[in-house]
Amino acid sequence: QVQLVESGGGLVQAGGSLRLSCAASGTILSINQMGWYRQAPGNQRELVAVSTRGGMTNYADSVKGRFTISRDNAKNTVYLQMNSLKPEDTSQYYCNAFILTRDFRGMDYWGKGTLVTVSS
Repeated sequence: QVQLVESGGGLVQAGGSLRLSCAASGTILSINQMGWYRQAPGNQRELVAVSTRGGMTNYADSVKGRFTISRDNAKNTVYLQMNSLKPEDTSQYYCNAFILTRDFRGMDYWGKGTLVTVSS
């Protein structure tokens, strides 16, 4: 069994910052890609940022220069530092990871999400 647990969401004023965390636990052998997606009401889920185990990163154009993804492989944790937040960043943020479990099965896992609300 694998679980992804997000934390760090909340309410912040425009221009402010938040840091999201996502910790993976369970029968994990290794984690390849970890990342963050978001979904606002009525919209499709979209990629925010992803990071490979080796540290390569990719960001949505809308967050480049404002958000930074990082990870601690020893702790199976990924972070998203969000600066200069805008009202349009308001969304449910989901953690995603491609995990190889100890039975040598690899698959995508998702957290339950954490809400980020940016007031104008």
